[in-house]
Amino acid sequence: MVTSPRDEARAATAGDAMAVVDTRGIVTGWSEGARLLTGYTAEEVTGRPAADLVDGDAGSAWRDLRRTGAAVMAVRHRDGRRTELALRICALAGADGQPQEHVITATPDEQARTLGELVFRQASVSMSVFDTQQRYLRMNDVACQVMGRPEAEFLHRYFPDTVEDAEHSRGFLHHLKKVVDTGQPVHYESWTRAPSGRRMHAWNIEMWPVRDDSGELIGTALAALDSSEQHWARQRLAMLNEAAAGIGTKLDVVHTARELAELVVPRLADFASVDLLDSVIQGEEPAVGAVDSAVELRRVAHHSLTTGVPEAVIHLGAVDVYPPQSPPARALATGDPVVSRTGEGDLDAWLARHDARHAALQDAGTAEFSLMAVPLVARGTTLGVAVLVRTLTPEAPDAFDRDDVSLAQELASRAAVCVDNARRYTRERTTALALQRSLLPQVVTGQAAVEAASRYLPALSQAGVGGDWFDVIPLSGTRVALVVGDVVGHGIHASVTMGRLRTAVWTLADVDLPPDELLTHLDDLVGHLAGDEHQAAGEIAATCLYAVYDPVSRRCTVAAAGHPPPVLRCPDGTVEVIEMSAGPMLGVGGLPFEATELELPEGAILALYTDGLVEARDFDVDAGTAELCAALAAPADSLEDVCDTVLRSLLPDTPVDDVALLVARTRALDADQVAVWDLPADPAQVGTARQRATEQLTRWGLDETAFVTELVVSELVTNAIRYGGAPIQLRLIRDRTLICEVSDASSTSPHLRRARIYDEGGRGLLLVAQLTERWGTRPSGTGKTIWAEQALPTG
Repeated sequence: MVTSPRDEARAATAGDAMAVVDTRGIVTGWSEGARLLTGYTAEEVTGRPAADLVDGDAGSAWRDLRRTGAAVMAVRHRDGRRTELALRICALAGADGQPQEHVITATPDEQARTLGELVFRQASVSMSVFDTQQRYLRMNDVACQVMGRPEAEFLHRYFPDTVEDAEHSRGFLHHLKKVVDTGQPVHYESWTRAPSGRRMHAWNIEMWPVRDDSGELIGTALAALDSSEQHWARQRLAMLNEAAAGIGTKLDVVHTARELAELVVPRLADFASVDLLDSVIQGEEPAVGAVDSAVELRRVAHHSLTTGVPEAVIHLGAVDVYPPQSPPARALATGDPVVSRTGEGDLDAWLARHDARHAALQDAGTAEFSLMAVPLVARGTTLGVAVLVRTLTPEAPDAFDRDDVSLAQELASRAAVCVDNARRYTRERTTALALQRSLLPQVVTGQAAVEAASRYLPALSQAGVGGDWFDVIPLSGTRVALVVGDVVGHGIHASVTMGRLRTAVWTLADVDLPPDELLTHLDDLVGHLAGDEHQAAGEIAATCLYAVYDPVSRRCTVAAAGHPPPVLRCPDGTVEVIEMSAGPMLGVGGLPFEATELELPEGAILALYTDGLVEARDFDVDAGTAELCAALAAPADSLEDVCDTVLRSLLPDTPVDDVALLVARTRALDADQVAVWDLPADPAQVGTARQRATEQLTRWGLDETAFVTELVVSELVTNAIRYGGAPIQLRLIRDRTLICEVSDASSTSPHLRRARIYDEGGRGLLLVAQLTERWGTRPSGTGKTIWAEQALPTG
């Protein structure tokens, strides 16, 4: 039997509730533990019968407790709820040895308390308890492991005194205080290095207020979950999503490599470089097979955390040779990523043999780093290698691990497909551009009729080069044809179609058809091309503008097939758009074309162009045409300057469509360079025609050509009188060549034939063809004109 309340109190476990009851059943003592357990204060209970606290038959409960010394009794809490308590009783004897008072203690369920303690201690997450002043009260085992020291070294210490002064520590303290200030739970996430380790961790922390039974806030508890794996998984997924949208935005090999380098820095590496095979950059098919010797790669992109990329010892565009044992060469040879770090033999040996890299490491203080070389492989073909470098420091000691390699492989694989797409596009575009340029006139030939300059700009778009073209075609009688056209679509097919149409225009121009008739024949040809290629009508379509200028009459005849009209700048500086019928596009079929004829002053500038010029910016065609007129009105020293001014004024930095521009300044032949005679349909006039021609040659100082000219005039005038009929006209033109033309009323064109031995005629045109450089016939308004050209004597 315990004889002293002090001895009983000493025997009671800390936190037990204790009450003293006299022999009358009146409460004479009430501990703080009893208050916490029942909610009643000492003032409310002392002096009252203990039976008032019992929920049920108090007498029976009191007898059981005194008989056994321990019993479970139902007690009514101050808030009215029923609570069953395990009670123990000890009698306090007086001087006479008789019980005077009883000490009743309520001990919490020992098993429950032990279980709760075990749960707290052995929890798999870090758990801690702070008081309202942010001082440590409790820490479980995981919290101690995270902090790297036992619980005893933290108890009752202020949190900021136990951690480094950093942003994440201040954020943690701010949220602890927030729980105390608001009395509400909070969620806090941080990315930090634990004091006990060197790795960075992502923490998800739940903080909540701790209250006593009276509802008073007495502290803050927290549970911190290390969510680093989930954090990295989200980061990797975010990088892969960004790679899907951010790598390969342009069909450009170098740009795609730059996008890869900029994506991985800084989230995966501190420095990244991308080196490719030269064949890939040029759009060619790279060699297939393992790399078993030194490999030559060209640096196309690199990026760094540090401005200026000081880690790069190979300049952009430069070539470096990687020995077989270097990580990049090994990655290319095996097709698998190679991970290494300073201190490993192969990496250190490679760096030591490369003077520039060795010097760079010396300048950097030979810092430790982790390196990963990832091959760029697409469709079974190795295109190059990406090298990622991560500097290892006490603050960031983590070398590349398996998860990093997996992520880098995925990123490199996506980038490699984009690089290969860009390579294929480069090859196709280069082929189409070479084809197109080979089909365009390399030099605009000097003409007696016009002075010309031109520009052709392929589009810098993913659609590929288009089918724009232009031509300056010399015609008989010093005339010239100016042509510009545009095949609908892009790529090699458009270029090939353009070449076929350009050849057809040359052929039809050689026949000397009027512009409207030429476009009619060209329209039929496009229809045949569509049928030959088993395509629906109209699937091959093109626009074309064809103009013929005669420097003798200064007349210009223009016809268009769905093409923008030309713009004319007169010698006085005024600029106007020539009003004409645009006509249907080539390939529509069945609709007529209309020709417009106008007289041009000498020195006028005629601008022919494709729609890519006036639709290049964010304005409509009318606004673009107005801009073109304004650009043509600007002063310029030459036609080359005119072209440059027009392109500079109308085109954006990256035009989305091909542009062809042809500008021509008109010339006019002087009256003394042309001689014209009208002849009656009389065979006797043949001699008169020869005499007049000879006299004109003498006035021009071309007596050396008289013999051939007399033969040509004699033959052509004779044929005109015999087969053509009036009106008959003879015309001589002196320009770069001597041109003899005879017109008659017949539309029937002569042709060469082989005369038999006894034939009296049939040898005239054969003789003309042999004595002149070229000859031909063209239709006129009332019949035809036969012409022949002779070279003028030099010197």
